[in-house]
Amino acid sequence: MATRRSLHFVFKVGNRFQTACFYRDVLGMKILRHEEFEEGCRAACNGPYDGKWSKTMVGFGPEDDHFVAELTYNYGIGNYKLGNDFMGITLASSQAVSNARKLEWPLSEVAEGVFETKAPGGYKFYLQNRSPPQSVRGPPTAVASPVAEHRLRTRRLSGHGSWAQPLRGMWDLPGPGHEPASPASAGGLSTTAPPDPVLKVTLAVSDLQKSLNYWSNLLGMKIYEKDEKKQRALLGYADNQCKLELQGIQGAVVHATAFGRIAFSCPQKELSDLEDLMKRENQKILTPLVSLDTPGKATVQVIILADPDGHEICFVGDEAFRELSKMDPEGSKLLDDAMAKDKSDEWFAAQNKPKASG
Repeated sequence: MATRRSLHFVFKVGNRFQTACFYRDVLGMKILRHEEFEEGCRAACNGPYDGKWSKTMVGFGPEDDHFVAELTYNYGIGNYKLGNDFMGITLASSQAVSNARKLEWPLSEVAEGVFETKAPGGYKFYLQNRSPPQSVRGPPTAVASPVAEHRLRTRRLSGHGSWAQPLRGMWDLPGPGHEPASPASAGGLSTTAPPDPVLKVTLAVSDLQKSLNYWSNLLGMKIYEKDEKKQRALLGYADNQCKLELQGIQGAVVHATAFGRIAFSCPQKELSDLEDLMKRENQKILTPLVSLDTPGKATVQVIILADPDGHEICFVGDEAFRELSKMDPEGSKLLDDAMAKDKSDEWFAAQNKPKASG
């Protein structure tokens, strides 16, 4: 599955101004593009809402080779209730730690050199006080070896061991941090690029083995490490991409109204095959294969799935998405202009009323 890419995680945000400050000024991310929509998304990208909304993509670099955040803002909704489903994003950035200290943004040291902080809305981030590990980045087709591909396609999960050597330092720190494999072990990549500080996304699961069967056997993710004692597993589509960590918890996974969505891309021709696979396996399809339009930009095809715990998963056709996701040099200005025009906070304050809750 080396042609598949991890793309972004979708957050619902109630205060765009505070959220933009966090991602730009604290984390040090860039506004990659900003889009406004007059009605709800056909694939529920903005959640179960039909009104006007906006999408802002933020990250440390272009979406072609960085894992980014998608910030969806529904006009008139000021907050969302958190569940226990999203457990955090881990990134390596001494600059982000420095920025947070200068701006007096709350930090809590949870291990030596690892700080927990929260974005507006309560979403957790774990900041490792170090520079991103250097790696070699290149086309996704160069990542996995033929042997690894064969193992992914044919070997069934057993509950013992893993399919790959552990990534060094993976379990060293809470909030989870790992160091990507060296260039030599990444399949002979040849293109250098700035490393992506975003290391992994951690999601809660109620049954780790059941989740691994889904994410690995059905979605084809490689298992980098599995720790039965700590009920953790780390998965991904390539050594040089952001990883997905599954963390077992006691009890049910609760999504509440703040539930997010993780997105991946694959060749467009694979989307219908993926849909057929999920139907054959009696897995949940939230949105069957559909085309989504963005004014003035490329039309993409997507399918939205749900894993055994209800985590939403988007797969989008890679070719069109690369066109859609090109960085817009006007993105930051478009966001600032949209925030300036949005007078909803002032209106609600004048009426002495709170914004609606999601």
